[in-house]
Amino acid sequence: MRALITGASGLIGTALQSALKEKGWELLLASRSEPKDDHHIKWTAEDGFRDEDLERLEGLDAFIHLAGENVAGLRWTEEKKKAIRDSRVLGTRSVVDAFSKLKSKPKVFIAGSAIGFYGDRGDEEVTESSPSGDGFFPEVCREWEAESRRAEDLGIRTVLIRTGIVLSKEGGALGTMLLPFKFGVGGVVGSGKQWMSWIALEDQIRALMFVLENESIRGAVNITSPNPATNEQFTKTLGEVLYRPTFLPLPEFAVGMIFGEMGDALLLDSTKVLPKRLEDAGFEFEYPELKSAIEKAVS
Repeated sequence: MRALITGASGLIGTALQSALKEKGWELLLASRSEPKDDHHIKWTAEDGFRDEDLERLEGLDAFIHLAGENVAGLRWTEEKKKAIRDSRVLGTRSVVDAFSKLKSKPKVFIAGSAIGFYGDRGDEEVTESSPSGDGFFPEVCREWEAESRRAEDLGIRTVLIRTGIVLSKEGGALGTMLLPFKFGVGGVVGSGKQWMSWIALEDQIRALMFVLENESIRGAVNITSPNPATNEQFTKTLGEVLYRPTFLPLPEFAVGMIFGEMGDALLLDSTKVLPKRLEDAGFEFEYPELKSAIEKAVS
């Protein structure tokens, strides 16, 4: 079995490589760098694949597209927002354009997306059938997914993975939070009532493998725990696991001053996402509860 992965060096991509290799998959890794061996291929969001490399895409069993500009860490300047949008929208467009040139197209296209699709929803429970929200990142997600769905018109089974907050000490939101919490300066953000839809890294990879192997699954799939938590619950649980106090809050006005629009979208927006399609398909979570997931993540 052969698969190509973009974004293979990221948190999810690195873990997915290991899982696929354990099952005997042959991997082709796409990146901006010049290929260092036969397991790598050059690809950029702006220019796609080189024409001379397209032959290597023929007959893939799976194409897993995870590449995208990091949305966290910096204020969303106009330049940053353009990079976020272009890396996803133009990058996915280049991938599907490459599919159209192949004689033997991939059997399945697993395309990255995010629960940012839903935007700020308060206490509303959202599933894959819920409409998209308002704002910059929901708009990006809609455009991103629209480019991915073009693969369906080529007869390729296409799955849009709307990923939540992935719990790992190696990176992502939890990796960023660990240092201040370990020093005892962690606390709730804003009101603490906003919902955080999370997923253990192990379950993220298991869900990807489940989607890859279950040919009946198409369209949007939420990859989140069935038990989302409020920021207050998340903060308290992380403090308990680390044996650290959590009494220093980050007020809403401070979030706006420090992080701007990015802070509103990633720290204050409330999105209570349920993984209905995964559960309906029979997927079983190994870490459905927050405390055990955090314990595993920081162990």
